[in-house]
Amino acid sequence: MWIWIIICPALVFIFLKYVFFSSGPNPFQTDSREPLKKKVFDKKEKNKVLKQGFVASKVPDNLDAIVIGSGIGGLGVAVLLAKTGKKVLVLEQHGRAGGCCHTFSEEGFEFDVGIHYVGDLLDHKPFRCMLDQMTNGQLEWEPLDNPFDHVVLGPRDNRRVYPIYSGRTRYAEELNKCFPGEEEAIDKYISLVKKAHRGIWLLAVLKMWPVFLAKFLVYTGLATRLSFFFKIASRSLTDVVSELTENKDLRAVFSYMFGTYGNIPKDASFATHSLLVSHYLNGAWYPKGGASEIAYHMIPVIEKAGGAVLVRAPVHRILFNENKEATGVSVMKGQEEIHIHASIIISDAGIFNTYQKLLPKELQTIPEIQKQLSMMKHGKGGFSAFVGLNGTKEELGLKADNYWIFTENNFDEITDKYMNGKREESAENVPLLFLASPSAKDPTWEQRKPGKSTLSLVSIANYSWFEEWKDAKVTNRGPEYKQLKQTFLDCIQDVVLDIFPKITRDKIEYIDAGTPITNTYYIGAPKGEMYGADHGIARFSPELSAMVRPQTPLRNLYLTGQDVFLCGFAGALAGAVTCGSVILNRNLHLDAITLAKNTRFLKDKLKGE
Repeated sequence: MWIWIIICPALVFIFLKYVFFSSGPNPFQTDSREPLKKKVFDKKEKNKVLKQGFVASKVPDNLDAIVIGSGIGGLGVAVLLAKTGKKVLVLEQHGRAGGCCHTFSEEGFEFDVGIHYVGDLLDHKPFRCMLDQMTNGQLEWEPLDNPFDHVVLGPRDNRRVYPIYSGRTRYAEELNKCFPGEEEAIDKYISLVKKAHRGIWLLAVLKMWPVFLAKFLVYTGLATRLSFFFKIASRSLTDVVSELTENKDLRAVFSYMFGTYGNIPKDASFATHSLLVSHYLNGAWYPKGGASEIAYHMIPVIEKAGGAVLVRAPVHRILFNENKEATGVSVMKGQEEIHIHASIIISDAGIFNTYQKLLPKELQTIPEIQKQLSMMKHGKGGFSAFVGLNGTKEELGLKADNYWIFTENNFDEITDKYMNGKREESAENVPLLFLASPSAKDPTWEQRKPGKSTLSLVSIANYSWFEEWKDAKVTNRGPEYKQLKQTFLDCIQDVVLDIFPKITRDKIEYIDAGTPITNTYYIGAPKGEMYGADHGIARFSPELSAMVRPQTPLRNLYLTGQDVFLCGFAGALAGAVTCGSVILNRNLHLDAITLAKNTRFLKDKLKGE
C-alpha cells in the first residue's frame, strides 16, 4: 500500500511531464495561413516544384536534417522542422515528389496513385488545422457526396447495395433504414468504434515517451487498462462484429473498410478498423486540383527555410561514424556516389528498407533492430487499375463517391480463396474492388481536362504472382506479364461496365494496371505493399507499439510515416507529427489541438462581433 502511495504521485508527475512536454520550438505557434493564391494548372510550372532533379550543386549547405523519401510522412516531418527554422533536404528516388500522393499522366489523362478520399477535415478539427498550417492554407478540400461510400454485395442477379452516409447521427440513421430490427447492434458497433478511437492517444504516448517509461506501461498492463484501444486491439474484426449481429450483410457493412489497410476481417484488429470508421464519420474530402496539390504546397515551406526537395535521388546507404551515429547519406548519381551530411537523418522509406537495405551489414545485426524486424511483417501487395474515359461525369453517370464491391458477404472466405488460389484463376475472379472517379471528385477537373473522365480501381494481390518479372525492364516485362495483367483488367472492366451502365466499351480510351512489382519500382515498396508493414492484430499490441517508434537504436537516425504509426494519408501524417515531436522535444499533437482551438475561438469571436 505504502509503495503505491509513493509511486502514484511519481507516475502522475512523469505522465504530465512527458505528455505535455514542450521545451522545444513549436511549428504550430502561430496561424501561418495566407490568402489563397491563384491555382496553377500548367503542368510545366508545377513540375518546377515537383520534379526538381538531383545534382550535387542543388544540395543546400549546412543542412540540419536529411529525409529519405517524399511521401506524406517524409514531407510532413520536413515541413514541421522547416517551420522551426531547420534546413531540411528531402531525397526522392522516383522522378516526382509526393510518394503515394503523386499523380501521373497517360494519353491526356491524369491519374492519382494513392489519395482516394480523406476524412476528419471539418475546418475546426486539429487534423484540418495541421494540414492548413503545413501548406500555409493553400491546400483546398472538396467534400464528397453523401452517401460517400456504397457497399455492393453479391453477384449481379442477387446484388445488394448499401449506402454509407457521413454525419454523427445520420450514419446510424441510414444504416437503421437498411437493416430494420438491428438498431441495437448498430448502436453498439458505433459505441465500440468511438470508444476505441478515443483511446488512440496512448499509441502516440508509447512512441514519444522514453523507452523505459513506455515499457513500464506495457509490462505492468497499465497500457490496456488506460486505453480501450489497446484493450480491444487483440480482438479481430470478425470476432467483434459476429457477436453484434447474426445478419451477414450487416457484418459485411460493418467490416467493408478492411480494404483500406489490407487485412481481411479475421486477421484485422478491431481497434485499427475503428480508427478508419471514425475518420470518416464527419465526412470525406478530396484535394481540389488532385493529389499532387499536397506536395506542391508543402515543398515551398521547406524551401523557404533554405531546404530542398530533390527527385531522382536514390539513397544508396546511410552513413555512420565509428560511434554508430548517423552522419549522412550516400546518393547514387549514375555511377558516382555522392555523400551528403547532416546531424539528423530521417527515413520515410519504411522499416524494412531502412533496416535491411540502407544500413551497413554490421549494424543490421544489432539485437534491438532484429527485435523490431521480427515483430513486423510485410503488408499485402496492391493491384491498381487506371481507366481513362471519353465523356463528362454527367454523361457517364459518375459522382463524387466510392464503391466497395464484393462478390459476396463472407469476406474472410472469398479473400482467402482468392489469395491462396492459382494466379491465373484468381486474376479471373477478383472478389473485392474499390472503385471511384477522381475526376468526378475534383471541381477543377472539367477546367483542366474538358470532356474526359477517369476511374481508379484498387484491390490486393500476391507479390509472388508477379515476382518472376521484378527485374525485367519496367516498360517491357514480357508477354506473359502483360497477359496476366490483362486477365485482371478484363475481370475489372466487366465490373466497371456493370456498375456504371452509361459507360460502354467504346467510351474507354485508356486502361492499364499497376501490380505489386510496379509499387516496388515507383514507391520502393519491398513486397509491393500499398500500406507499408502489415496492419494485422499483432501490429497493435502494446509491446510492438512501444518498440517501433521514431527513435531507432542508432543515434541520430529516425523513422517517420505509416510504419511508425498507421497506414494511409492520416496515419502517415501522424507518424510525421510523432517523429517531429521526438526530434523537437515537444508534443506536436497537443500543439495542433491547441492551435485548432485558438483559431476556432477567434473565428467564433469575430462572428459574434
